Parts: sequence; structure tokens; C-alpha cells
Amino acid sequence: MRFREPLLGGNAAMPGASLQRACRLLVAVCALHLGVTLVYYLSGRDLSRLPYLVGVPSPLQAGSNGAGAIREPSGELRPRGAAPPPPPLDASSEPRPGHDSSPDADFRPGASSNLTSAPVSPSTARSLPACPEESPLLVGPLLIEFKAPVDLMLLAKQNPEVKVGGRYAPKDCVSPHKVAIIIPFRNRQEHLKYWLYYLHPILQRQQLDYGVYVINQAGDSTFNRAKLLNVGFREALKDYDYNCFVFSDVDLIPMDDRNTYRCFSQPRHISVAMDKFGFSLPYIQFFGGVSALSKQQFLTINGFPNNYWGWGGEDDDIFNRLVYKGMSISRPNAVVGKCRMIRHSRDKKNEPNPQRFDRIAHTKETMLSDGLNTLTYQVLDIERHPLYTKITVDVGTPS
Repeated sequence: MRFREPLLGGNAAMPGASLQRACRLLVAVCALHLGVTLVYYLSGRDLSRLPYLVGVPSPLQAGSNGAGAIREPSGELRPRGAAPPPPPLDASSEPRPGHDSSPDADFRPGASSNLTSAPVSPSTARSLPACPEESPLLVGPLLIEFKAPVDLMLLAKQNPEVKVGGRYAPKDCVSPHKVAIIIPFRNRQEHLKYWLYYLHPILQRQQLDYGVYVINQAGDSTFNRAKLLNVGFREALKDYDYNCFVFSDVDLIPMDDRNTYRCFSQPRHISVAMDKFGFSLPYIQFFGGVSALSKQQFLTINGFPNNYWGWGGEDDDIFNRLVYKGMSISRPNAVVGKCRMIRHSRDKKNEPNPQRFDRIAHTKETMLSDGLNTLTYQVLDIERHPLYTKITVDVGTPS
């Protein structure tokens, strides 16, 4: 009796040509599937990882010990597995005390700026889309109250995306609105706390690239709101290339986050419906409280007047300057434009200016010789706080 050879023993051949062809076809299909899967995987990945996927050493690998290195955006290498370094500060946060300003001082942003860019790296900014014209994060009407005290340390923890000095830029889009918010200030710390408490969340939802500047008038001479606003304009431009400036009193809070703190094609009056005035304009030329001007609009009117010492008149002078230069005022509607004022007694050394009516009547004659081109002041101190930048200045005394 003859016995068959074991099918898989020794050098016995595969039985049947059709079975061999089927195996070859199966191998080819598997190879094709593997290749398609690899291409699909790499299409969504950094191709620099290809050597790691296929087991080929690359220039970024350290050698035979299995340790590797990762290339940072700056071109430097760090060991694989090591934590990435903290993002570099855009510039020194050291103050610029004793800075003396003169009318012809150069206030363009330069290499010596303290805070020269938004907290988004250039490589990231190039890859991000533009922010939408209207932010999808807005919620509309807000409940504004001034009962509970505000803890600034806790507030800073609640706003982790706000960088030192009060700087913020959206993480997921690039905002075209580079806004410096200028607050004239003296002895109003409790009001400032409420302003920071409400405004930082609002401004972030509005997807603005912004910075907050508190311009503190040193000494106890008569207060000069408009001159402090001029100082804020000039000093903010030393930090960053802002294209919009919002000038806000420290005691005014918007009641609707759709009232955007940004600039428009015409100068913008933001605080159009204050509770102090029954949520309506006190008169059609009113431009006080909170307003916004683009950099070019501000330069066109030679900034704000420097000679309004004490309360009142400077906002009407500013309105006249805009009209004389052919500009008109844009405003939100009275519902969106509602604002609440923190009640307080009038500050000492900020009594009504008895000369304001005479000065307002001569705006057309004085606006070219009284403003940004004649601004003089001295910076005494610059403090970079977690939620704002405070600049203390000597603006002189009434002549």
C-alpha cells in the first residue's frame, strides 16, 4: 500500500496552482491596504515623523541610546520627553520710569517696547482664520451689580488667558481689531476692580486683540481727563501696533456685550444710554463716557485738548473736532447701548471747569494748536499688573 506525502512536510509543493494564485492575490491586497492606510495617516500628520514610523533614524534622533530630540519653532532642539520651554515674553516687563515726553516725541512702536505683540506667536497667527465680523460668543443683556467686593487675585485666576499687563488675543482666530482701552484715573481703585471684573469677560467674548491701560494722574492738582487720554494714546503705541482706541471712564459698565468696544468707519460713541440719564442721550452732541476712535481718526483731529482742567467740556470739544473734520458719530441703539454708572460723589480737585463754555466756543481756532502736537508730560512709573497696565504720569498744572 502506498502512503501519500504529508501536505506540509519536507519540500512538498503546494497542491494546486489555483491555491497559489489565491495566496499571492491575498498578499497583494494586504500590501495595498497597508500602503493606503499609511498614506491616509501621513496626510494628516507632520511628515517629519515619517522616519519614526518606518524605523529609520533621522537627524532629530540622538543616537543608539534611543533618546531623541524635538525641534522647537525657534529651530532649537530639546530632548524627547522633556517638557517644552515656557513661551518667551514678547519684551521686558521692566518699567520705564522717568520717561520725558515732548510734542515731537516719536510714539511709533519700536524694538524697545515693553509689550510688543499679542499673546499669539507669528507662526500660529498665520495659520489661524480671521475672527468673524460678529463674535458667536456674545450673550446679549447682562446683569450688572456693584454689591459684592472684587478680589483681583481671584479675578486673575478666573481670566487665565489674560496676560500680564492686561493683554489678550483670541486663541482660535486672528482679530482685526487691535484695541487699546484707555482709562483716565486717580484714586478710584474700587471702581477699577468692578470695571476689570465685568469688562475682561466681555472683551474676550467680543474676540478683540486688546490691552487695558490705566493712566494715573500723579499729585493732587486739578484733574485733566482729556490730557490723560492723549497720554494713553501715545504710551499704548509704544507697546503694540494698536489700530483702535477706546476711551472709557472707570465707573461705566456696559449692560450688553453686543455693544462692541471697537472702532468703526466713523467715530463711535459707546455709552449712549446711561442709567444716570434715564437710559437716553442727554443731548445729541453728547460724546462723553465711553467712545472709540481709530488711530487715523484720532490723528486727524490732533488728539484731544490739553487745556480742560477740572470737570466738563472736553467731550464737547472732542465732538466739535470730529465735526470740523467732516466726521459723523456712530452709535449703537438705545437697547444695546445701555450702561450702568457706579454711583459716587464728585472727586476732589475735579470741580466743574468755569472756562469750559468759552473754550468749547473756540474749538475750531484752537484744535490745531492744542492737542497731540503740544502734549507734554513725564512718566513716573509703569506697573504691569496681571489684569492691566498702570502708567503714572505728571501732566503739570493749569497755567
